[in-house]
Amino acid sequence: MKRLDLPVAEERIRELRVGDEVALFGRVVTARDAAHKLMVEKRPDFIRPFLQDGAIYHCGPVMKREKDGRWRAVAAGPTTSIREEPYEAEVMQEYRVRLIIGKGGMGPRTLEACRKVGGVYLHAVGGAAVLLADCIREVEQVFMLDELGVPEAFWVCRVEDFRGVVTMDAAGGSLHRTVLDDSRKKRDELIAAR
Repeated sequence: MKRLDLPVAEERIRELRVGDEVALFGRVVTARDAAHKLMVEKRPDFIRPFLQDGAIYHCGPVMKREKDGRWRAVAAGPTTSIREEPYEAEVMQEYRVRLIIGKGGMGPRTLEACRKVGGVYLHAVGGAAVLLADCIREVEQVFMLDELGVPEAFWVCRVEDFRGVVTMDAAGGSLHRTVLDDSRKKRDELIAAR
Protein backbone atom coordinates (compact mmCIF):
# COMPACT_ATOMS: atom_id res chain seq x y z
CA MET A 1 0.00 0.00 0.00
CA LYS A 2 1.41 3.39 -1.02
CA ARG A 3 0.36 6.47 0.89
CA LEU A 4 -0.30 9.64 -1.11
CA ASP A 5 -0.75 12.97 0.65
CA LEU A 6 -2.67 15.52 -1.40
CA PRO A 7 -1.70 17.82 -2.98
CA VAL A 8 0.99 15.57 -4.45
CA ALA A 9 4.10 16.27 -6.51
CA GLU A 10 4.21 15.21 -10.16
CA GLU A 11 7.37 13.15 -9.52
CA ARG A 12 5.55 11.05 -6.91
CA ILE A 13 2.71 10.31 -9.33
CA ARG A 14 5.10 9.37 -12.14
CA GLU A 15 6.54 6.65 -9.89
CA LEU A 16 3.17 4.84 -9.70
CA ARG A 17 2.36 1.94 -11.99
CA VAL A 18 -0.74 -0.02 -12.94
CA GLY A 19 -1.58 -2.38 -10.08
CA ASP A 20 -0.23 -0.18 -7.29
CA GLU A 21 -2.59 0.07 -4.33
CA VAL A 22 -2.79 3.53 -2.80
CA ALA A 23 -4.29 5.22 0.23
CA LEU A 24 -5.16 8.90 -0.16
CA PHE A 25 -4.95 11.51 2.56
CA GLY A 26 -5.87 15.14 1.94
CA ARG A 27 -8.17 17.08 -0.33
CA VAL A 28 -10.33 15.50 -3.05
CA VAL A 29 -12.92 17.33 -5.19
CA THR A 30 -16.02 15.58 -6.53
CA ALA A 31 -16.95 16.43 -10.11
CA ARG A 32 -19.38 14.78 -12.47
CA ASP A 33 -20.80 15.65 -15.90
CA ALA A 34 -22.07 19.19 -15.27
CA ALA A 35 -18.93 20.15 -13.35
CA HIS A 36 -16.66 18.85 -16.11
CA LYS A 37 -18.65 20.66 -18.78
CA LEU A 38 -18.38 23.86 -16.75
CA MET A 39 -14.61 23.46 -16.28
CA VAL A 40 -14.10 23.05 -20.03
CA GLU A 41 -16.52 25.74 -21.23
CA LYS A 42 -16.05 28.42 -18.53
CA ARG A 43 -12.66 27.55 -16.96
CA PRO A 44 -13.72 28.83 -13.51
CA ASP A 45 -10.95 30.03 -11.25
CA PHE A 46 -12.81 29.29 -8.00
CA ILE A 47 -11.95 25.58 -8.24
CA ARG A 48 -8.38 26.00 -9.50
CA PRO A 49 -6.56 26.09 -6.12
CA PHE A 50 -8.35 22.93 -5.00
CA LEU A 51 -7.38 20.93 -8.10
CA GLN A 52 -3.72 21.95 -8.59
CA ASP A 53 -1.69 18.77 -7.91
CA GLY A 54 -4.89 17.27 -6.51
CA ALA A 55 -7.62 14.77 -7.25
CA ILE A 56 -11.00 14.72 -8.96
CA TYR A 57 -13.42 12.06 -7.76
CA HIS A 58 -16.15 11.00 -10.19
CA CYS A 59 -18.84 10.83 -7.56
CA GLY A 60 -22.33 12.15 -6.96
CA PRO A 61 -22.34 11.95 -3.18
CA VAL A 62 -25.34 11.73 -0.91
CA MET A 63 -24.84 14.51 1.64
CA LYS A 64 -26.65 15.31 4.86
CA ARG A 65 -26.71 18.71 6.52
CA GLU A 66 -26.10 18.33 10.24
CA LYS A 67 -27.71 20.49 12.96
CA ASP A 68 -24.51 22.53 13.28
CA GLY A 69 -24.70 23.41 9.57
CA ARG A 70 -21.83 21.20 8.46
CA TRP A 71 -22.23 18.66 5.68
CA ARG A 72 -21.59 14.94 6.15
CA ALA A 73 -21.16 12.37 3.41
CA VAL A 74 -23.68 9.55 3.77
CA ALA A 75 -22.78 7.67 0.58
CA ALA A 76 -19.93 8.45 -1.79
CA GLY A 77 -19.38 5.65 -4.27
CA PRO A 78 -17.66 6.14 -7.62
CA THR A 79 -19.65 6.80 -10.74
CA THR A 80 -18.80 5.52 -14.22
CA SER A 81 -15.83 7.53 -15.44
CA ILE A 82 -16.03 7.05 -19.21
CA ARG A 83 -18.77 9.71 -19.32
CA GLU A 84 -16.06 12.28 -18.61
CA GLU A 85 -13.77 11.14 -21.44
CA PRO A 86 -14.77 14.07 -23.70
CA TYR A 87 -13.62 16.53 -21.00
CA GLU A 88 -10.99 14.92 -18.79
CA ALA A 89 -7.83 15.47 -20.82
CA GLU A 90 -8.54 19.18 -21.11
CA VAL A 91 -9.47 19.44 -17.42
CA MET A 92 -6.28 17.64 -16.34
CA GLN A 93 -4.11 19.92 -18.44
CA GLU A 94 -5.90 23.16 -17.55
CA TYR A 95 -6.02 22.53 -13.80
CA ARG A 96 -2.91 20.30 -13.41
CA VAL A 97 -4.92 17.49 -11.84
CA ARG A 98 -2.77 14.50 -10.77
CA LEU A 99 -5.39 11.88 -9.91
CA ILE A 100 -8.71 10.94 -11.44
CA ILE A 101 -10.75 8.60 -9.26
CA GLY A 102 -13.77 6.64 -10.46
CA LYS A 103 -14.84 3.26 -11.74
CA GLY A 104 -14.63 1.51 -15.07
CA GLY A 105 -11.61 3.31 -16.47
CA MET A 106 -11.23 5.90 -19.19
CA GLY A 107 -10.11 6.13 -22.79
CA PRO A 108 -7.05 7.07 -24.84
CA ARG A 109 -7.40 10.85 -24.50
CA THR A 110 -7.30 10.64 -20.71
CA LEU A 111 -4.44 8.14 -20.83
CA GLU A 112 -2.45 10.57 -22.99
CA ALA A 113 -3.23 13.40 -20.54
CA CYS A 114 -1.92 11.22 -17.71
CA ARG A 115 1.34 10.87 -19.64
CA LYS A 116 1.57 14.60 -20.41
CA VAL A 117 0.74 16.08 -17.02
CA GLY A 118 1.92 13.28 -14.76
CA GLY A 119 -1.38 11.81 -13.70
CA VAL A 120 -2.99 8.48 -12.87
CA TYR A 121 -6.46 6.98 -12.90
CA LEU A 122 -7.38 5.39 -9.60
CA HIS A 123 -10.10 2.76 -9.58
CA ALA A 124 -12.34 2.93 -6.50
CA VAL A 125 -14.51 0.00 -5.52
CA GLY A 126 -18.07 0.24 -6.75
CA GLY A 127 -20.78 -0.86 -4.33
CA ALA A 128 -18.88 0.44 -1.30
CA ALA A 129 -20.49 3.89 -1.14
CA VAL A 130 -21.03 3.92 2.62
CA LEU A 131 -17.52 2.67 3.38
CA LEU A 132 -16.00 5.27 1.07
CA ALA A 133 -18.15 7.99 2.66
CA ASP A 134 -16.57 7.06 6.00
CA CYS A 135 -13.21 8.06 4.49
CA ILE A 136 -14.54 11.59 3.95
CA ARG A 137 -13.66 13.16 7.28
CA GLU A 138 -14.74 16.70 6.44
CA VAL A 139 -16.55 18.66 3.77
CA GLU A 140 -14.44 21.80 3.56
CA GLN A 141 -16.52 23.65 0.96
CA VAL A 142 -19.14 23.19 -1.70
CA PHE A 143 -19.34 25.18 -4.93
CA MET A 144 -22.26 25.53 -7.36
CA LEU A 145 -24.69 23.69 -5.07
CA ASP A 146 -27.71 25.83 -5.99
CA GLU A 147 -26.85 25.88 -9.69
CA LEU A 148 -25.96 22.19 -10.17
CA GLY A 149 -27.63 20.33 -7.29
CA VAL A 150 -26.14 17.95 -4.73
CA PRO A 151 -24.84 15.17 -7.03
CA GLU A 152 -23.28 17.54 -9.59
CA ALA A 153 -21.83 20.22 -7.28
CA PHE A 154 -18.13 20.55 -6.56
CA TRP A 155 -17.67 19.05 -3.07
CA VAL A 156 -14.25 19.82 -1.61
CA CYS A 157 -13.57 17.05 0.88
CA ARG A 158 -10.76 16.03 3.20
CA VAL A 159 -10.23 12.26 3.04
CA GLU A 160 -8.27 9.84 5.17
CA ASP A 161 -7.21 6.37 4.05
CA PHE A 162 -9.30 6.49 0.87
CA ARG A 163 -8.21 3.36 -1.00
CA GLY A 164 -7.96 2.51 -4.66
CA VAL A 165 -5.88 0.80 -7.33
CA VAL A 166 -3.95 2.51 -10.12
CA THR A 167 -5.38 1.22 -13.41
CA MET A 168 -3.93 3.90 -15.74
CA ASP A 169 -0.49 5.42 -15.18
CA ALA A 170 1.73 8.23 -16.44
CA ALA A 171 3.95 5.76 -18.32
CA GLY A 172 1.10 4.82 -20.66
CA GLY A 173 0.01 1.67 -18.85
CA SER A 174 -3.71 0.89 -18.86
CA LEU A 175 -5.27 -2.16 -17.27
CA HIS A 176 -8.49 -1.31 -19.13
CA ARG A 177 -6.75 -1.38 -22.52
CA THR A 178 -4.97 -4.64 -21.62
CA VAL A 179 -8.24 -6.33 -20.62
CA LEU A 180 -9.92 -5.11 -23.83
CA ASP A 181 -7.03 -6.31 -26.02
CA ASP A 182 -6.92 -9.70 -24.27
CA SER A 183 -10.70 -10.09 -24.60
CA ARG A 184 -10.61 -9.30 -28.32
CA LYS A 185 -7.80 -11.80 -28.84
CA LYS A 186 -9.71 -14.51 -26.99
CA ARG A 187 -12.87 -13.69 -28.95
CA ASP A 188 -10.99 -14.00 -32.26
CA GLU A 189 -9.50 -17.33 -31.16
CA LEU A 190 -12.94 -18.66 -30.25
CA ILE A 191 -14.44 -17.53 -33.57
CA ALA A 192 -11.54 -19.05 -35.53
CA ALA A 193 -11.99 -22.38 -33.73
CA ARG A 194 -15.62 -22.76 -34.84
